[in-house]
Amino acid sequence: MTHYGQIYIDGAWVDPSTDATRAVIDPTTEAAFASVGQAGVADVDRAVAAARRAFVGFSQTSVADRVALIDSIIAAYKARAAEFADVIAREVGVPVSFAAQVNGPVGHMEVARDLLKSYAFESRMGDTIIRREPIGVCALISPWNWPIQTSVIKLIYAIAGGCTSILKPSDASPLSAILLAKVLHEAGVPAGVFNLIIGRGRVVGEAMAAHPGVDMVSFTGSTGAGVKVGEAAARSIKRTCLELGGKSANVVLPDADLEKAARWNIQRCFMNTGQSCHAPSRMIVHEDQVEAVLPFLADEAARFVIGDPRDPATTMGPAVSEGQFATVQRYIQSGIDQGARLVCGGLGRPEGFERGYFLRPTVFADVRPDMAIATEEIFGPVLAVIPYRTEDEAVQIANDSIFGLGGYVFGTDRARGYRVASQIAAGRVCFNGAATNSLTPMGGYKQSGIGRSMGVFGLEEYLEVKSVYGFAPEAAGLPEHV
Repeated sequence: MTHYGQIYIDGAWVDPSTDATRAVIDPTTEAAFASVGQAGVADVDRAVAAARRAFVGFSQTSVADRVALIDSIIAAYKARAAEFADVIAREVGVPVSFAAQVNGPVGHMEVARDLLKSYAFESRMGDTIIRREPIGVCALISPWNWPIQTSVIKLIYAIAGGCTSILKPSDASPLSAILLAKVLHEAGVPAGVFNLIIGRGRVVGEAMAAHPGVDMVSFTGSTGAGVKVGEAAARSIKRTCLELGGKSANVVLPDADLEKAARWNIQRCFMNTGQSCHAPSRMIVHEDQVEAVLPFLADEAARFVIGDPRDPATTMGPAVSEGQFATVQRYIQSGIDQGARLVCGGLGRPEGFERGYFLRPTVFADVRPDMAIATEEIFGPVLAVIPYRTEDEAVQIANDSIFGLGGYVFGTDRARGYRVASQIAAGRVCFNGAATNSLTPMGGYKQSGIGRSMGVFGLEEYLEVKSVYGFAPEAAGLPEHV
């Protein structure tokens, strides 16, 4: 078993201030295959100090220099893509066949780089210059379900904006973060511009969020954890960007292609073993069409190839941990206990699996909107099919949630589809399975979060706005672009 005992601060690998360690469990075998050291509050202080020192110079770098740095990061990342795929398969259970987990970050880095080339950091309103300036030191706290992509989106926009950062990965995915730190070191990221802290959220995560030397916190994770981060950050009145839980609805209008809607819903809901905050885990179907759609759902669920995530043939790996496996089992049991009809899947491991946190792709029908499986985020391959009578009722069911991260609409009439999409209270709504765009903002309504990531909106989370008065357009000595 390999031990990774160090953290990355001020451009160097250093020993943490504590002797504590934590095992990394392979969810396929349920056995520990590595261990990591655990940082403490003193290490957060060291990382923040390093980031503050680095910010003085890095905040003044030119756009051209930051573009060149991002290019170097992209090249170093691509050289280790196969390593990333292997690491996240072992520590999280993501199949190597799920290429988006590894290739997606490259696209996000390229979008940030290209946006940086054209973004107007200075503009004019009459005799006033409006400046966008880097906000400062950023605490980045990322989840395990998209361990590389989420971390990359946060840090690359921080770099693009001229900020310095400290990254804390999830306890379940520290090894991919260590590999990411190696990439940044190899790419020549200046000392202190990026720092890596590994440790428990309630210790180092809270210390990062509360630290007076941190200017901004970007957190992705559960709504419960996001509340704690927000409370800690509020003590020093710092900006927070929170992407939290979801219980997204897919409203299937009566004129929709039912088979297309059903097969797409299963694939999008169950990808990554259902461990996605945007998963359409509620499928809202007209009451006269429920029985017609169920065979398509069951057939598509049966098409997943469940197995070792390092096998290229596998399309569904295990849940990330024993705790997550148990959580999904409890929700399946609650669905049965509350009277929902089990269409496929159910309790226990799939046939032929005696170990590993593998789950059975599960679909429930006859789900009432007040059932736990319809209201709470399960984070597993479990779909609740909810009937509706009228369009207004469908929208009401979709919006009857504390969450508002994603939404989906299927239908043939585009005008009607847009009308429904416009009424769904969510940060992202896709029509007929349309792909999302990395240039566009991602974030949530209600308890799904605060702020936005990606594209211009994501970049501006890392920027402050300053008005500078008294400079008429003809004033001498100003940069030409002002």
